[in-house]
Order: sequence, then structure tokens, then C-alpha cells
Amino acid sequence: MVFKRRDPKPFLRAVLEFLWPRGGWGRAFQYVKHRVRRLPDRPEKIARGIWAGVFTTFTPFYGLHFFVAAIIATAMRGNIVASLMATFFGNPLTYVPIGVVSLQTGHWLLGAEMKEETERSFGGKFVDAGSDLWQNLKHVLIGEPRDWTKLSIFYDEIFFPYLIGGIIPGIIAATICYYVSVPVIRAYQKRRRGAIKAKFEALKAKAASKAAAAKPKTD
Repeated sequence: MVFKRRDPKPFLRAVLEFLWPRGGWGRAFQYVKHRVRRLPDRPEKIARGIWAGVFTTFTPFYGLHFFVAAIIATAMRGNIVASLMATFFGNPLTYVPIGVVSLQTGHWLLGAEMKEETERSFGGKFVDAGSDLWQNLKHVLIGEPRDWTKLSIFYDEIFFPYLIGGIIPGIIAATICYYVSVPVIRAYQKRRRGAIKAKFEALKAKAASKAAAAKPKTD
């Protein structure tokens, strides 16, 4: 294949780079910010896409955030590419605080008490639920008895409270990002248009100067 790497990246290295990019998360954030600002669309539409992406990171649909962000951005008539890039708001450094805040808010809204061990092990419960689902799917195929205990615990203690509790902090964070993004993107686009116009005028003046210099003189 044309775009296939000559030296396949080892699995462990790929995992480590996901958790900590080569240039660090600061550089990765700067890259995403640069790409979002250069999107050829209206600031408000790009910001709506950012709103969708940031809000999505407060949902428990891990592995599906790109699809959820794209659906929300489409419904809001936002920029889909911006929504996908904005899901970067959720990363290995922020998923734990986002999850804990969403869980605490969800249990509070549902009138349930959040157990201390739930806060410490919600990541483990995601793993347990995924393993339980996979094992049960295999048991369905071979006709063996199925045990949905871990999935039931996961739904009651993690997924549903997370889903409900992520709405309020998700809306707050996404709305803040929207109102911050609009003026920043507008100023960047205006400055960029000015730079392009100045460059065009400079090239135009240079071409006119060359044409004048090449014009034969008459006595």
C-alpha cells in the first residue's frame, strides 16, 4: 500500500504515544488549535462544532466519541471537522476528572450515594463491562449460559449516572469553549485575510515594478 509505514509501529509504542504524544500534550494541543483556526468556515459554525466535540467528551460512549460528536455537530449545523478535533478535550489527562465530575453529578441528580470505591475504580468497571460483554457474546454463539452481573453493576453504578451527570458539566464546558472560540477564530481569520491581502499587494507591486523596468525607454 502507498501510505503504509515502512517500519510498522510496535503496539506498546502506539499505546505510549496515545497516552503521551512525542512532543507532549502541550504541543498536540497547539497543533489541534492551529488546525481548528484554519478551517475555512464561519467562526460561529466552527464554534458550534467545537461545542459538539467538547460536550461529547462528557458522555460515557468511549470509542464512539467521533461518531457522537459528528451527529451532534450535524444536528447543530456545526463544522464536523471542528467537532472531531474538539473531542481532543477528552484525553488520558482529563478523562478521569471528567468521569469523576460526571459520576458525582449523576449520583446527586439521581438521589443516589456514590460509593468511594466507585470513584477510584470507574475505569476498571469499564474494562470489566467490556470483558463481560465480549465473553457473553461468545457464550451466545456457542450456546453456553450467560452472566450479565458485571454489566448490570456497570450500568447501575457507572454508565447511567455518567450519562445523566455529564449533561450539566458538559453543557457548561462546551458553552464556555463556544464563546471563547468565536472571537478568537474571527480575529485569526481577519488577521490571516489581512496578511494574505498584504502579500498579494506586495506581489502585485513587485510585478508592476518589473514590468516598468522591462519597458523600453523612448527618447
